Amino acid sequence: MIIGSHVKFNEEQFLGSVKEALGYNANALMFYTGAPQNTRRSVINKELTAKALELMKNNNIDINNVIVHAPYIINLANKEKLESWNFSISFLKNELSRCEELGVKYLVLHPGSSVNHSKEEGINNIIEALNYVVNDNNKCMILLETMAGKGSECGSTLEEIKTILDGINSKNIGICLDTCHLNDSGYDMHEFDKFLNEYSKILDINLIKCIHVNDSKNIKGSHKDRHENIGLGTLGFDTILKIVNNNKLKDVPKILETPYISELDNTKELLYPPYKFEIEMLKNGTFNNNLKEDVRNYYK
Repeated sequence: MIIGSHVKFNEEQFLGSVKEALGYNANALMFYTGAPQNTRRSVINKELTAKALELMKNNNIDINNVIVHAPYIINLANKEKLESWNFSISFLKNELSRCEELGVKYLVLHPGSSVNHSKEEGINNIIEALNYVVNDNNKCMILLETMAGKGSECGSTLEEIKTILDGINSKNIGICLDTCHLNDSGYDMHEFDKFLNEYSKILDINLIKCIHVNDSKNIKGSHKDRHENIGLGTLGFDTILKIVNNNKLKDVPKILETPYISELDNTKELLYPPYKFEIEMLKNGTFNNNLKEDVRNYYK
């Protein structure tokens, strides 16, 4: 099973990300190259990158199983302020360059929200923007993430994703499935094989290069996008276990983005990553009824 989680990109940069992933017994990982809400970015340290790649090699982590996530502030769908739209394009290009410096092959991108545009206009804006960014010479491939359909989000249906992909001149682009988003957008994750059959009638299954594995706090079709810990949401452990073990996607890295476990300590909230325990559950195929308590005890 190729599985990991979101990890930090801190002062040790890529090296710190790999160390954290190994602490979770992961063989895949995903990180932002800076804060997802702002544009502040540190210069990529080549020495730390070399050490990260060496550490991965020594622990059998394939570079193809490392994902970078583009920051949330990029919105290619909204062209109301041309300056902001052009900035999103420029910043996305910069993130691609940073990925290439790190040697990372995949960059996950939220397609964007149309805001006051129509959905059709928003999708056309995304296509136009990506045609400025995506080309056959890119060493890092952009992966469009399936969205929950919250607000004016574009890319919440397979048909919308297909429309975007069909409009891009280069085919150097792929897809990231998100199980919570798919559930919240209206797809039945309890019947994942049927979903894949439906998917295959619209899109090529080989386009799927990453899967975000998340339970959901919400019922199918809620369009809310609220992740839940594995087995504690409306998808449930058995459904997620079937998804991560699906033979058609066995070579695709699965990335957990589930919430940190909280605990109050003298009115201060402490937050602990659950990934070591969730990865263990999925590898063993057994749900841990004491997940939250075990996480809290481990980090105390």
